[in-house]
Amino acid sequence: MRPAALLCATVLALLPSIALAAAPLAPPDAGIDGLMQVYDGQVPGAAVLVLHDGQPVFRRGYGLAVVEDGSAVTPASNFRLASVSKQFTAAAVLLLVEDGRLALDQPARRWLPELPPAAAGITLRQLLSHTSGLLDYEDLMDPADTRQVHDTDVLALLAREDRLAFAPGSRYRYSNSGYALLALIVGRAAGSDFASFLQQRIFQPLGMAHTVAHQDGIDQVAQRAYGYSEVDGRWQRTDQSTTSAVLGDGGIYSSLDDLARWDAALYDDRLLSAASRKAMFSPATATTEADVTHYGFGWRLNGRMHWHSGESIGFRNVILRYPDKHLTVIVLSNRNAPEPYPLALKIARRWLDTLQ
Repeated sequence: MRPAALLCATVLALLPSIALAAAPLAPPDAGIDGLMQVYDGQVPGAAVLVLHDGQPVFRRGYGLAVVEDGSAVTPASNFRLASVSKQFTAAAVLLLVEDGRLALDQPARRWLPELPPAAAGITLRQLLSHTSGLLDYEDLMDPADTRQVHDTDVLALLAREDRLAFAPGSRYRYSNSGYALLALIVGRAAGSDFASFLQQRIFQPLGMAHTVAHQDGIDQVAQRAYGYSEVDGRWQRTDQSTTSAVLGDGGIYSSLDDLARWDAALYDDRLLSAASRKAMFSPATATTEADVTHYGFGWRLNGRMHWHSGESIGFRNVILRYPDKHLTVIVLSNRNAPEPYPLALKIARRWLDTLQ
């Protein structure tokens, strides 16, 4: 990024930060508080943010971020985003396309020659849009091996399988494998590692000071919300699984306040060019998923709503965006259930009904 552009991006990134710093917690809302009642009290909780025209019109935490010591969820609590992370992986690829280091229709094997011959036809565009035909790496893991796998391990698992589920580009099939490979491609094209690239090119410029692609033993997650599952009526910490260390498909931790800065950047040129944002939110392929007519790059598309969920052991999250209304709803939770997507839709409806 040119120095002048970097200065402009830095100044712009401060704007949502200032607005959030000045915004108190939203006053109680009987309707939303009623929807979120299951998360309230001495149980694993959730955080809810509603943004309209760039301003936080509702911003509250419920329940506990750490059950063992009673730490409450706040808008600054950092949750494992799970598959909500994919939009950041896609943005990293698009930044490198803008830099001229990557091209969407390049073969993935240009950067990952370890991939088998069957993968020769797979392009970066197909990895981004879940049309590559790659096998799901979780299906290739040894169930008896309890060690955590990383993005490089995903590549090794796929390298041993000279077969695909279908011909590249012929159909849609949601693929965590593809996004793990994209993280490796970003690192190799950038000459750094994926986590460092995200920090230098996305998180720091946008003022997302506590967002991190978490690597155990390398970094710390500030104000961390730990994941829990209800087992026999009791909440047990289930924060990590064997796949929790894979970064490209789901390894980012972030908070409501940092995600507000991310949301703001999706409306202008402070991070991505207009062409890149158009590519991210344009239908790349049709899907058969519920409430998803098409998939873009790291985003599910359903009419005027752009959204993505994130589910991993101990965490359930969702972000809904209605760009034409400048409305965004984010729900992050550190528990295995319930799925927050229906709640987020109901919360969004409270504003959409007045914005028709």
